[in-house]
Amino acid sequence: MDFKKQTEAAELLLKEMIPIPSVTFKEAERSRFLAGYLERMLRQTGASESVKIIKVKDNILICSPKKNCKTLMLCAHIDTVPPADGYTFEPYALTQKEGRLIGLGVNDDGASLACMAVVFSAMAVKTKNLSLLLCISTQEEKSGKDGMKAVMNYLKTCTSIPYPDFAIVGEPTGMKAAIAEKGLLVVDGVAYGQACHAATGGKDNAIYNAFKDIEAILKTRFTRKSALLGPTHLVVTQINAGKCHNAQPAKCEYVIDIRPNDRYTNEEILEKLKSRVGGTLKARSLDHVSRVTPEGSVLMKAVECLGLKTYASATSSDWSLLDIPAIKIGPGDSSRSHKADEYVTRKEVRSGIEGYTAIIQAIDSKLKK
Repeated sequence: MDFKKQTEAAELLLKEMIPIPSVTFKEAERSRFLAGYLERMLRQTGASESVKIIKVKDNILICSPKKNCKTLMLCAHIDTVPPADGYTFEPYALTQKEGRLIGLGVNDDGASLACMAVVFSAMAVKTKNLSLLLCISTQEEKSGKDGMKAVMNYLKTCTSIPYPDFAIVGEPTGMKAAIAEKGLLVVDGVAYGQACHAATGGKDNAIYNAFKDIEAILKTRFTRKSALLGPTHLVVTQINAGKCHNAQPAKCEYVIDIRPNDRYTNEEILEKLKSRVGGTLKARSLDHVSRVTPEGSVLMKAVECLGLKTYASATSSDWSLLDIPAIKIGPGDSSRSHKADEYVTRKEVRSGIEGYTAIIQAIDSKLKK
């Protein structure tokens, strides 16, 4: 493999992609660009004739199916958060300085996407016992229903692309392999009370009732700990009530961010919390569950064979929506995500290409008939 040339190709893709805004739910323009760009890239590598390209809403699926072979999905997302305050470089441009590539979304999740695209183009027709499926997803940052969830639903009924057997989820992990990931359960709470003038208020105050419910929630214990993922964690992150100083509101709304371990289902957690409060609790979604890479799976064998460092991730990703074994790994550093002057280094981009190539080769070798 010419890793120097592939690194240059990944940098070029980032240079073309980063200037196209792709904030969550507004990915259409970047999706159109990538579909055309990747088709041209595949033609240049001679892989286009054996590859199928399908759009699922704004998600892109590119597959090189082989008969009687397992299918490995490589997935990364194209959406970003809005630019943070404090950028000293143009967020919608790829600035190169002192070995760094700087721009909005270049770390989360542009570098993983670019590396996977380059590696897919180079290896799609070269694997012997493995079909490769590249999935470029949308709406990951906001867990939208038309992102990875729509992709997996589509693949269940698709006849031209095989349903994947396992996956590599691209996220900035410093090329350490996450072999477990906490789930995500976002719950909207509402406490109710009596609306009245502030001069006569105090009793049955929705805000006070919300305080009582929040206190009960924070005192709730989830005692089942996970060897990999530790305890289930929750925190109240938003609260809102009232429109003016002299009116007691009839309701107070708040939001709970919960990171479940693999010892609880999202449904269990929600029902337990509901039993503790006087108001109402409603989950935005129950789909984002915790994940653990199965012991003895071909993914674990590849990780062990390559001597990759492993860890358990506290942050959620598209992995939570996959019902297949997976690992999460990619170039960059999660601590840079969503910050001003987000960056990856050229060295990290090359390590991503080398790492993905090695993992695919190891899996292909382990599946040898």
